[in-house]
Amino acid sequence: MSKVSSWTTDEARWQAVVERNKEANGHFVYGVRTTGVYCQPSGAARLPKRENIEFFDTPEAAEAQGYRPSKRLRRGQPELENEHAARIAQACRFIEEHDGEAALADIADHVGMSTFHFHRLFKSTTGLTPKAYASAHRNKRLRDALNDTGSVTDAIFDAGFNSNSRFYENSSAMLGMTPKTWRAGGKGATIYFALGICSLGDILVAQSDKGICAILLGDDPDALLRDLQDKFPQAELVGGDTQFEQLVARVVGFVEAPEIGLDLPLDIRGTAFQQRVWQALRDIPVGATVSYADIAQRIGSPKAVRAVAGACAANMLAVAIPCHRVVRNDGALSGYRWGVERKRALLNKEAKAS
Repeated sequence: MSKVSSWTTDEARWQAVVERNKEANGHFVYGVRTTGVYCQPSGAARLPKRENIEFFDTPEAAEAQGYRPSKRLRRGQPELENEHAARIAQACRFIEEHDGEAALADIADHVGMSTFHFHRLFKSTTGLTPKAYASAHRNKRLRDALNDTGSVTDAIFDAGFNSNSRFYENSSAMLGMTPKTWRAGGKGATIYFALGICSLGDILVAQSDKGICAILLGDDPDALLRDLQDKFPQAELVGGDTQFEQLVARVVGFVEAPEIGLDLPLDIRGTAFQQRVWQALRDIPVGATVSYADIAQRIGSPKAVRAVAGACAANMLAVAIPCHRVVRNDGALSGYRWGVERKRALLNKEAKAS
């Protein structure tokens, strides 16, 4: 039996605590009911009575039950976090080297961790499950290969797909368009757009064949159009007709009166992590605010607060994906792609409407 698998029972974990086994650190923690703290297996504190402790797979699990880290653990947390980061980086390289085909148990074994603990740590560190990371890596290889090769078929196999059919099942989700269109830099894709004016300034709404792909706010309509062109450099941009302008009117109406709601098909193009964040943002009710840490918790990645902030900043769909409803832990307004004053104005409108 391996050392990793031997720490899955309470009896084995207790023995590791008795022995002050440093190799067990990072695989579980134990909480002491009489003191309310949790410790690493090798903690040098006086050995507690067996009946007063309980075991947890992760520090987060212990904290969820009301335990706090011991003083020794707090002092050692930076070192432990560095160790965890190194293991996750090692796992990422292993996934990439195996073209995303490595089994979860093999990856965990490679970095010397239990499968369960590794999966939890990987997700909390990267914001993605190992499977989603492998998929994102393969999709990136595909995009790079499509840029470098003249053959779509060669690119598919170079990216690690075993068959054309397997690839084409998911090609639209991976690329947002057909492979040939991607290889041509988006050439041939048509995006309709229209400009309008609302209480927040100028507004641009753009739509692809999949749905609304951009809602931009600003003070200069030309700058908004340039922003759209930068996002879709090779697509054909076409000014919307009267019917399309009615769609813009719906968006403007929502900005002015948030209580009416905005139910539109959206073309959400982003990484797997960004899409998880954006979906969580869409679940925030009108008139409510949450913190970046709250969103990180909701998507199951409590340590990915900075990545959540980055996903908010990358959002191209103002108001439709309401990143303006995310604030700091203390309630203060932080950065907003379209300006903090617009963020404040949107929140004020929604507060009055709720």
